[in-house]
Amino acid sequence: MANHTPPALLRNQMLRAEAPLAVVVATTFAFLAFGKGWLADLSNPLWLGLMFTWLFAVILWAALKVVHHADCLAVKLGEPYGTLILTLSVISIEVLMIAALMLSGSNNPTMARDTMFAVVMIVLNGMVGLTLVLGALRHHEQTYNLQGANAYLSVITPLALLTLLLPDLTISTATPSLTGFQSAFLIVICIALYGTFLAIQTLRHRGYFTDPAAQDGNGPSEHAEHGVLVLHSVPFHALFLLAYLIPVVLLAKKLAVPIDYGIEVLRLPAALGGFIVAALVLTPEAIGAVKAALANRLQRAVNIFLGSVMATIGLTVPAVLAISLATGKTVELGLQDTDPLMLAVTLMVAMVTFSAARTNLLQGVVHLTLFLAYLMLIFAP
Repeated sequence: MANHTPPALLRNQMLRAEAPLAVVVATTFAFLAFGKGWLADLSNPLWLGLMFTWLFAVILWAALKVVHHADCLAVKLGEPYGTLILTLSVISIEVLMIAALMLSGSNNPTMARDTMFAVVMIVLNGMVGLTLVLGALRHHEQTYNLQGANAYLSVITPLALLTLLLPDLTISTATPSLTGFQSAFLIVICIALYGTFLAIQTLRHRGYFTDPAAQDGNGPSEHAEHGVLVLHSVPFHALFLLAYLIPVVLLAKKLAVPIDYGIEVLRLPAALGGFIVAALVLTPEAIGAVKAALANRLQRAVNIFLGSVMATIGLTVPAVLAISLATGKTVELGLQDTDPLMLAVTLMVAMVTFSAARTNLLQGVVHLTLFLAYLMLIFAP
């Protein structure tokens, strides 16, 4: 059906929709010009709270717009490319924020580990649990492509074990860190596994990552909710995706200052920094996954949250290890204390959850219980 909306009205709608860009850009320029002075003394709790809230809110707003344009590209390009663009956009934000935290202030060797572990816990327990519970409450049982979920988990499991548990067991270093050779090995392994998966996802077995019911014409189409999106051309959405993503890159280093201050000066739990970064970058994806589950498009949600975990480990580990090798900063990837147990239980429960093609309420409650246990252990390890 032809679109008879007047061009002037379309232009006004577009300007209103992209109004957040003005706030994001203005904040970016303000912190580039005055941020050094603003963040020099954070001893006043009110000022510390203002700076953190301002930066957190603007970065989150920009991230939400990144996800909006990624969703539009998903409709234009189809699955699995749409979800892949969304995942890579969000993970790039995460990698850049971790890099900013690594390169600012004193050396925080556990930041990358804490953030990756937080992503695994938030996604495989929090996001999975929430989407399964909400989806079950509305639709009773939901279906997805079992082959796709198994493909994700077959890569996530070795990546998680090699990067987050192996450093605890090696004897080449006295700490849960890696030698240069071990780091180079993990960089190659992570890139190779992730690259092979992308080839499977986008070329050889694309059908694994689409809803079987939609393929048969009996379920919701992967584009069933495109009516709520105002679609433009692919270059338009790609341009604005980058326009929102670049300020996030610039503001990430500024946000690192109050986070670093809270951990070093206020003695907040070190794991809290990783949780904040993970929660910030994952909020847009969590919203997308919940919307998909409520629309009975669980396959879209599965692609989002399992793809996030895999991309986080597969791309963040090579990035932080490369930074470590280039700068000489120590990176400790090995989990400590109760975290290895939480990781092992989470992976086992995820395998059980995604071993059947239908999900239910009980599975969601189990995942949420593990997520609450993770939150408790941050403050009471």
